[in-house]
Amino acid sequence: MDGIAFLFPGQGSQFPGMGKDLYETYPEVREVYDRADAALDPLGVAISRVSFDGTEDQLKLTANTQPAILVHSVAVLAVLKARGIRPVMAAGHSLGEYSALVAAGALTLEDAVVLVRRRGQAMQEAVPVGEGAMAAVIGLDGEQVRLACEEVSTDDDICSAANFNSPDQTVIAGTSAAVGRAGDLLKSRGAKRVLPLSVSAPFHCLLMKPAENALWPHLSATKIAPLDFPVVSNVDARAITDPEEARQALRRQVCSPVRWVETLELLSQKTREGLECGPGAVLSGLAKRTVKGWTVRTTTDLAGLVKQFEGQSPV
Repeated sequence: MDGIAFLFPGQGSQFPGMGKDLYETYPEVREVYDRADAALDPLGVAISRVSFDGTEDQLKLTANTQPAILVHSVAVLAVLKARGIRPVMAAGHSLGEYSALVAAGALTLEDAVVLVRRRGQAMQEAVPVGEGAMAAVIGLDGEQVRLACEEVSTDDDICSAANFNSPDQTVIAGTSAAVGRAGDLLKSRGAKRVLPLSVSAPFHCLLMKPAENALWPHLSATKIAPLDFPVVSNVDARAITDPEEARQALRRQVCSPVRWVETLELLSQKTREGLECGPGAVLSGLAKRTVKGWTVRTTTDLAGLVKQFEGQSPV
């Protein structure tokens, strides 16, 4: 086991003002935001303005959240890369998989930020507001949660496991009614808590099929290069380097659960430590609850982190 795995966060890690301090400190970050703004300009978006000056409600809109987190993550990546800190593997949680593919040289920043803007819009529009829901189930293992969701689902009223985040935390998604039934059943079976999530759509379940269909023409038309190092895909928890496998993984993940527990287990077997690249510290927290003896550092204090690596071999 050697080298660093880079981990890239997904939706929920955003915060008002994200990236502004980095933009004012690092020239490579300014370049990332300027390139992203230019790529999104035809779509009528200035992601630097949304990130630096947007309200919490504006940042919560999925179509804004996804590009904002991706660009912040790639900006952090640029700072690390400029200082010789490079990964030997990577993974990203949900939209973070796009950031991981940018890190691996498979996607350009410009293509990735346009794709996740379109992805966010498609997800936002796939299910009418109020018809879908998500909830975090605490205190039961993922298989118990998966089986309970199957029990309460019907052909027209579905609920399924959406994110296997840690051994005792699984997120469920589906219609509002089915998620409610699943929550009641899971509490009766010993779940410590079932927490409704404030999201604009039920991600990573079959209700997202319209979003997958809307995204696919853009995904299929985007150039994806061979990966410089393996990226562990959400849908299979498998390390991939082939560009077409990466493309299919991005398509399939829209409606499929994020297998984050298995992803962390694989990364911890192959690398000596992890580094969470982007806003927040959600992924490092999940790693603590999932894998023993494998540390994930965060880039919340980027300047401090860079100092820690000075004089060390990053890989």
